[in-house]
Parts: sequence; structure tokens; C-alpha cells
Amino acid sequence: MEISSRQIEAFRAVMLTGSITSASEALFVTQPAVSRLIRSLEETTGLTLFERRGNHIVPTAEATALLEEVERSFVGLARIGAFARALRAQTAGSLRIAAMPALAGSILTRFVARFSVQRPDVHITVIGVPSHLVLDAVASGQADFGYADSPLDRAGLEIEAFPVAAVAVMREDHPLARRRSIKPADLAGERFVGVGPGTFFRSRIDTALTDIPRTISLETPLSHIACLLVAEGGGISLVDPYAAAEFQDNGIVAKPFTPFIDAGFVSLRSSQHSTSALAMTFMREFHEYVDRRKAL
Repeated sequence: MEISSRQIEAFRAVMLTGSITSASEALFVTQPAVSRLIRSLEETTGLTLFERRGNHIVPTAEATALLEEVERSFVGLARIGAFARALRAQTAGSLRIAAMPALAGSILTRFVARFSVQRPDVHITVIGVPSHLVLDAVASGQADFGYADSPLDRAGLEIEAFPVAAVAVMREDHPLARRRSIKPADLAGERFVGVGPGTFFRSRIDTALTDIPRTISLETPLSHIACLLVAEGGGISLVDPYAAAEFQDNGIVAKPFTPFIDAGFVSLRSSQHSTSALAMTFMREFHEYVDRRKAL
């Protein structure tokens, strides 16, 4: 016969409380039921665990040794139980996030740090990769969710769009820095720092500036690098506002640009893999954080 969990629970309760009566109260069962469980445990193990002395029972040396092993098991179970409670409270677990560099290097990572401060036992991994690799990571289950450039469409993924207006960035001593906003005609003849060749964002910029003569002498796949080039006098650029915000105290200014050019992103999660409550909470709170930043 195999030892049952009920036998072990009864044995542990008797050892810790010192009597059958107290053990039955702790386990919310009758005294005869506890006695039967103890007898069956003795029969199963072939050990004498308690000596009966009148109305009292006294643990044997074997019972004391067995309790040490039982307690080690219960400590493990207690840890599992504590972890389960932490999962339920969303204060434990892990998140794997894949994101396009424009987000991974700015607003997303800032939010991750804030989220982590509130949940120090949650392990979070942020992977900055191009948008097509974000799709692959989420679809394959290598990432719990992700953020990529739009528009995107792929079977098996749930996609939500977050449009954000691109901004024009220039050195704070540039003549256009005095304008309230920038329009395509203002960029005629300007040196221009190209961003993200081959991306959806770049195609939107090129469409908006189709008839505008400009010199693209510098080009980079990342908005952060574009802002650094602008700060060093490389020209003017159109970037997402999150990258621009990282550099506004470093010699550049950001101005609204019209017409609207979408520099936003989409959130991605797999419809083929379950999404944890923790991941759903992160996504919801990050989206709220983004909305608050847009309102500033």
C-alpha cells in the first residue's frame, strides 16, 4: 500500500498538537477518523509511531525521525502554495516581451522599470528586435506578447493598434525651432536624417514628403540614433515622440508635424497560447501609461 496524503496530514497534526483530540480539531475530522489514519499509516510503514500510555500517546523515535522528513516535504509544499498565491496576486512569475527598438529603447523600458518596482519578484525580459521578428517571437511562444510597427496582419495573433503622431526634431538653435508646428514645405532644402529605411514608418514619411526636395545625407534604422545625429547638427528628422522625449534636454526640440504621420505601434499576443493574468495586467497598464503620455 502507498502512503496517502491524509495519513501524513493526520500524523503531522498529532505530532504538532500532541494529541488525537487536538489533531482532530485542527483537521476538522472526528477523533476515530484520526486514530484510523494513524493505525493505517503504521500498518503501511510497518513502524510503531506512537506508544499508548493511558489516555495519552507518546511519539516513538521513529515518529520523530519521520516527522523531520515530513516537515521538509511540507516546507516545499508551503513554498509552492506561497508561489501560487503570489501568482494569483500577480506579484510573482515572469514576462517575456519582444518589442521594436523604438519602444524597447524608450517608453516601454521606462514603464517596465516602474512595473518592476511594484512587483520586485516578477522576472521581466525585454528583447528589442525588428517588427517582423517580434511577430515570430510572439507567434512561436518565445515571447508572451510584443509591440511592433503597424500595419501588421498574421493569423493566430490578436492585434491592437495604438496610433501616435510623429514629431519633427531639430537642434534648439535651428531657425525652425521657433515654429509652433512643422509642415512638409518647411523642410524644403533642409538636410534630413532618414529613419527606418524599409519600414512602414519610413514609407509614411516618404509619402508625406514626396514633393519636398531635401538632402538625406544621414540615415539610420533607429529613432534614437536619428535624434543623436540631429543633436550633433546632422539635420532635421521625423521620429516617434518617445525617442524625441529622451533627447529634449540634450540640445534638440520636438515640434508637432502636420499632416499626421503615424509613429505608433501595435500590441501583439497569440490566440494560440494562453496569456497570463500578469501579462494582461502589464499590457493594460502600459497602454494606460501610453495614453497618459499622449495627453501631456
